[in-house]
Amino acid sequence: MGNIVAIVGRPNVGKSTLFNRLTQTRHAIVSDEAGTTRDRQYGKSEWCGREFSVIDTGGWVVNSDDIFEEEIRKQVVLATEEADVVLFLVDVRNGVTDLDEAVANILRRSKKPVILVANKADTNEWTYGAAEFYSLGLGDPYPISAATGSGTGDLLDLVVKKFPKTADDATDENIPRFAVVGRPNVGKSSLINAFIGEDRNIVTDIAGTTRDSIYTRYNKFGFDFYLVDTAGIRRKNKVKEDLEFYSVMRSIRAIENSDVCILMLDAERGIEAQDLNIFQVIQRNNKSLVVVVNKWDLVEEKTTMVMNEYEYAIRNRMAPFDDFPIIFASAMTKQRIFKVLETAKDVYQSRKRRVATAKLNEEMLPLIEAYPPPSIKGKYIKIKYCMQLPETQIPSFVFYANLPQYVKEPYRRFLENKIRERWDFSGTPINIFIRQK
Repeated sequence: MGNIVAIVGRPNVGKSTLFNRLTQTRHAIVSDEAGTTRDRQYGKSEWCGREFSVIDTGGWVVNSDDIFEEEIRKQVVLATEEADVVLFLVDVRNGVTDLDEAVANILRRSKKPVILVANKADTNEWTYGAAEFYSLGLGDPYPISAATGSGTGDLLDLVVKKFPKTADDATDENIPRFAVVGRPNVGKSSLINAFIGEDRNIVTDIAGTTRDSIYTRYNKFGFDFYLVDTAGIRRKNKVKEDLEFYSVMRSIRAIENSDVCILMLDAERGIEAQDLNIFQVIQRNNKSLVVVVNKWDLVEEKTTMVMNEYEYAIRNRMAPFDDFPIIFASAMTKQRIFKVLETAKDVYQSRKRRVATAKLNEEMLPLIEAYPPPSIKGKYIKIKYCMQLPETQIPSFVFYANLPQYVKEPYRRFLENKIRERWDFSGTPINIFIRQK
């Protein structure tokens, strides 16, 4: 399952450059506007057929000008708790600094594999300079240049070697895996307790492959699924709970190990940046989604109008993906708790839904004929045939066209919306591919 690599180090040693280098192939859109979710801090990477997540702890620090040792310490502690491999980045041109030593102290105590990476070694002379980092007591420094990419291949070989050896999943493939995610204090545990009830005996725990995802098998009232639980959440405030980074990082593993994510929002607080961050991770992993607005019992006015406004606001913030169910519930009063499970189950079934090729063509081709893709430079684009691909992680449809390169995003979205109108794929992302016929 998903391994996590965290990059730590003091400011300006090149953490983001290394992050971009490791994740570049997958990073399509990175916008530099402030507030466009801190997308640059979480990405996917692949090396030698192993897929893993990369987290750049640097991007989470609020005021990077006057960074406090305390902030760096928090990040490092968190990274060592949550990641499988830690890359400790230092700068050969600056040599060893006090902050480097402070970070090294924490890392030496951790049980996690740490790789000491000496960045900015662009020339041979600088490469020799890396030797002084032996003094940090973390073994061999690996000289690389994140900017030019030299040395990063060898580094990745080493990273992949250090991943924990995982046994194959002990879970049954045909049973859905649900993860309950959301920021701290939104009521995740209350919801899970409401599901499981006091009868703890219906529950079998399977230790997941990773250190702390534990699958809890739930089987009653006709529901049968695994709850993916990040056991790590039970640790007492080693790191202050308020760290935004913290709750996102905590959710990553649960999200990656699940099929359907139940994202909890707080009815009294609406959607905040942190919720969007978690939503972004769900999307980037192509997971299905059910949104639960919790603490609905505390909202004074519960009219349909208020509900509709809420729904509109949520879909609006999460656009363009807005075809997902929203449930107003209360974990405390157990209001609509089973509705949450029912919906998650339906969404899981949508994820597995197959549309027969004949049916798909019969419905879609007349539509495409009525609204063909706009012609470009006088060339007409014709789509003559479509089908759903077999055995894909999420429903994926391929449309065969004479000039696939000219079919733009808006038209792909049009096709997706038409598919969603005709078949129930609520809560599940869909891939639309346009290929040469």
